[in-house]
Amino acid sequence: MNSRHNRINVAAASVNQTPLDWQGNTRRIVAAIASAREAGAQVVCLPELSITGYGCEDMFLAPEVGERAWQALGEIAPHTEGLVAAVGLPVWCHNVVYNAVAVLVDGELAGCVCKQNLAGDGLHYEPRWFKPWPVGATDWLSCPESEDLVPIGDLIFEVDGVRIGFEICEDAWVADRPGVRLAQRGVDLILNPSASHFAFGKQQVRERFVIEGSRAYTCGYVYANLLGNESGRVIFDGGTAIASAGELVATGNRFSFRDHTITCGPIDIALGRVHQARRASHHPSIGDDLEATDQLTPGILCQPEFTPCIATQRDRVLSKEEEFAHAEALGLFDYMRKSWSRGFVLSLSGGADSGAIACLVKIMADRALTDLGDKGLREKLPHITFPKKPKSYVSSLLTCVYQATRNSGEVTRNAAEQIAKAVGANYQQWDIDSLVEGYRQTIEGGIGRDLTWETDDITLQNIQARVRAPGIWMIANIENALLLATSNRSEAAVGYATMDGDTSGGLSPICGIDKAFLRHWLRWLETEGAEGIEPIPALKYINDQDPTAELRPSDQNQTDEGDLMPYPLLDAIEKLAIRDKKLPVDVYHRICEDWSETYQPEQLKAWVIRFFQLWTRNQWKRERYAPSFHLDDENLDPKTWCRFPILSSGFKEELAELAE
Repeated sequence: MNSRHNRINVAAASVNQTPLDWQGNTRRIVAAIASAREAGAQVVCLPELSITGYGCEDMFLAPEVGERAWQALGEIAPHTEGLVAAVGLPVWCHNVVYNAVAVLVDGELAGCVCKQNLAGDGLHYEPRWFKPWPVGATDWLSCPESEDLVPIGDLIFEVDGVRIGFEICEDAWVADRPGVRLAQRGVDLILNPSASHFAFGKQQVRERFVIEGSRAYTCGYVYANLLGNESGRVIFDGGTAIASAGELVATGNRFSFRDHTITCGPIDIALGRVHQARRASHHPSIGDDLEATDQLTPGILCQPEFTPCIATQRDRVLSKEEEFAHAEALGLFDYMRKSWSRGFVLSLSGGADSGAIACLVKIMADRALTDLGDKGLREKLPHITFPKKPKSYVSSLLTCVYQATRNSGEVTRNAAEQIAKAVGANYQQWDIDSLVEGYRQTIEGGIGRDLTWETDDITLQNIQARVRAPGIWMIANIENALLLATSNRSEAAVGYATMDGDTSGGLSPICGIDKAFLRHWLRWLETEGAEGIEPIPALKYINDQDPTAELRPSDQNQTDEGDLMPYPLLDAIEKLAIRDKKLPVDVYHRICEDWSETYQPEQLKAWVIRFFQLWTRNQWKRERYAPSFHLDDENLDPKTWCRFPILSSGFKEELAELAE
């Protein structure tokens, strides 16, 4: 390495991509590279599979997808003149698909590095489409356009004497990280192109392994991530990080509504080599095949006069309440614009679930306006007509309807009206009691008897919820808007929802969050809020109530917790049973340890039995819920995270043992 060459400027780019959007994805990558160049970066790392989008699912197996990705790479390459850029894409080699990163140096393809550890847990299904690349293996890849041969595999790249290696997303999350072998090969810089989904508190975990990687491997470390709701369920927060010699240099702002963000910082290569000399030992037998190690000296990094870029200001740590609001807002915004929906429609009951969703839409509109400005917001949503000077953008994005029956009360009616007014939504009130009675009379005529609450409780409750669906769907059709379903995760666990009633909708935004946290969050939003999230005092009208479906006559004083069990207890049982995979007897003993001072053992036993009975009976409902956002490792979505048989014994023997 030239003695004058002590530091380099690096950038981590986050981009908001859409699966199979070839022109759009390419345009956003090129724009991100240009922004990195303007910021003074010499090396820029873009996210995993950023050319195709991470969520292409089984289309990764289509040869044409690989071909189109390669064509896009060819369009991107000229824009990397004077830079080193890493761009993720699927690569076909000998009719096998690999999750790879193309390394572009001064406008030319230098080679491809392939992922060694595939994510196959939770919502990740990478082994379904890709094969892991063997440690230490290399091969030659024929470029489809030119038929030139470029190296592919477990490679490092030497540019101007700076040695660059890769950990690709999951590679950094396993115990046997490639970084160990990269350190033995004397790398100066590790790039990590990732597609790491959002979960509460996850950014702190990422930053820890970035810092630890730079410390343990005595090098610079650059972590890039995707941004936004890419393909429906998964939200990428755009969290990026840069570290050098065990110190965090920069982190980027998360949850941006922009097409891309850039995080920049200087890396002290010379200092890293000093640490290597003190602590490391060279292993020439490990992966030091010069034929596979692409050595490039185009004069990009070694510059006579080095001007360090200004490190991106570190993002502050967000509370769980803030993370929930930001993730939901970004998820809703991208889902709306990428589905070309003209806003949202919501059946606003005056309760916690629908009230929370209305507030989240307001937060979405406020955050988008703050991030993009009026002009940028209109450009992002060209299919939506906004007034020239709107008092509230929410009025163009959200229509709420309160649908009353004879069992509805003034408390919920007033709460719905006050919340709609507070968030700035369009609001209507309907009386649907005559529709409910019409169905009741029709069925009574058909079966030849009267329906009563004593004999037909569930039937009479459900018809009210189901009658609310057709009208609200009509409004969604008229407005070409997206109907939002209102189920939360706690109710999904036990099937406390009416299919084709309150589950109706094209998106179920809060189905990934438990009711206990949701109620806590509403109280937080009523009185506190946070930077960029204004409090909504009108939530007092919801927070002062006990949650109720209001489907039984008012003299029965129906509440959700009366029908089920206390929500905090329900969530505790759910965590043990579903997240921790405990069987009923074990769950009961653990619950008794934690809750015996609050409830009697027999009552706890009855609730544990009730949970398991309802859980096993209602998998079919969870299979039918509209898509929901992934927020943490307690998600119950059977299509991405939590698989369970629709038909099973229902823990019959285990529950019998517990009941004895």
